[in-house]
Amino acid sequence: MDIQIRDMMESDILDFHKAFKLQGWDKPINLFEKYYKEQKNGVRKVFIAVKGEQVLGYATLLPNAQHGPFANQHIPTVCDFNVLEKYQRKGVGTAIFNAIEDGVKKYSDKICLGVGLHAGYGPAQRLYIKRGYIPDGSGVWYNNERLEPYAACTNNDDLVLYLSKDFTRKA
Repeated sequence: MDIQIRDMMESDILDFHKAFKLQGWDKPINLFEKYYKEQKNGVRKVFIAVKGEQVLGYATLLPNAQHGPFANQHIPTVCDFNVLEKYQRKGVGTAIFNAIEDGVKKYSDKICLGVGLHAGYGPAQRLYIKRGYIPDGSGVWYNNERLEPYAACTNNDDLVLYLSKDFTRKA
């Protein structure tokens, strides 16, 4: 597959909204409008995977972790990484992460992210581990707070494990 990675364009807003809706995922249009606006304002970088005119997936990068164990340490953070289901396991996620990491290596020795723990995040969990991301050791987080041992929680999108990758460390 000939995958290209580029910045977000305004037309991607509706393209992604429609594509995710077709596969039964609720990704509101205002989410993509927010990403586009933040990219224009230099607050967030948006990496879009395309083949020709077809959007395949995306990820966003914030210059500083806003939540979790890496918050306010000026460590670039991957947020909201998604590949449309019909393009998963075809190199799209790898292409997105190659572009992100190549860019981040120019100004940081480290990158971080949070990943959900339910089965829907399984493909992403596997990708991150294969790419050398490791848990930070702070345990599980729920609703942006460290979850105390034996505390009750719901296995939803707010239950996450934080991972990081140190570019100075040899695999």
